Amino acid sequence: MANAHKVQHDYHLVNPSPWPAVGSISAFVMAVGAISWMHNMFPGAPLVFGAGVIGVLYTMLSWWRDVVNEAQHGDHTRVVQISHRYGMILFIASEVMFFVAWFWAYFNVALFPADQAQFARTDLLGGVWPPKGIETFDPWHLPLLNTLILLTSGTTVTWAHHALLEGDRDGLKKGLWLTIILGVLFTCVQAYEYGHAAFAFKGNIYGATFFMATGFHGAHVIIGTIFLTVCLFRAYAGQFTPNQHLGFEFAAWYWHFVDVVWLFLFACIYVWGYGGPVAGAAGGH
Repeated sequence: MANAHKVQHDYHLVNPSPWPAVGSISAFVMAVGAISWMHNMFPGAPLVFGAGVIGVLYTMLSWWRDVVNEAQHGDHTRVVQISHRYGMILFIASEVMFFVAWFWAYFNVALFPADQAQFARTDLLGGVWPPKGIETFDPWHLPLLNTLILLTSGTTVTWAHHALLEGDRDGLKKGLWLTIILGVLFTCVQAYEYGHAAFAFKGNIYGATFFMATGFHGAHVIIGTIFLTVCLFRAYAGQFTPNQHLGFEFAAWYWHFVDVVWLFLFACIYVWGYGGPVAGAAGGH
């Protein structure tokens, strides 16, 4: 009987799952709650948003737990792993385009500040970029520190990957620990930077583009840190082997993507867009 039910092909026929439907409904509820909350449409909007967030997080936990179980039971054959890699590549490509949108918004006003005056009643930019009166961050202080932190984390996650390939589980755990610590440190430094910004999110296009671009990157750092933390738990559980570690490999890909995006943010927004200290101000942060 066991041989009769043994799979005779390299493909994985996924079992019926409720999580795509549950995740879609939860995401819809979260979006409705967020929009209603931002527009003050009704008092219970924050609760609706919170319910959607809980549904999304529960879906992620349950769905990915099922995927981990599939990997542990041998469903992810070499053929299946190829499809997974294509899927991850397409996902990262979509993330690239997501950040292209924010860079586009930034450069649209940064390269042609004088042309933006025709779209407003007054020239809010002063015909220059950064806009007059905006005190930008000194790129060679906290932004440079965060750049070094993130680049170092890219090195440690690569060390962890190579340790795994060589069967060095101790090196894998140490590399993951260091990467996670550096990811948390990056987030803390960015939060401190936000708390000392000399400009606000609303009221000026510089603040809007700056916080949207760097803020979404920060969110991706947090997601990547969670991704790596899950990999650390799985490493302690002995689930990764030199030949079967697709989850960790995808986490490393995602983390390197976060690294590269930050380099562009640092070069374009912090360095190229640095306006120097504003006259009469106490100086850059």
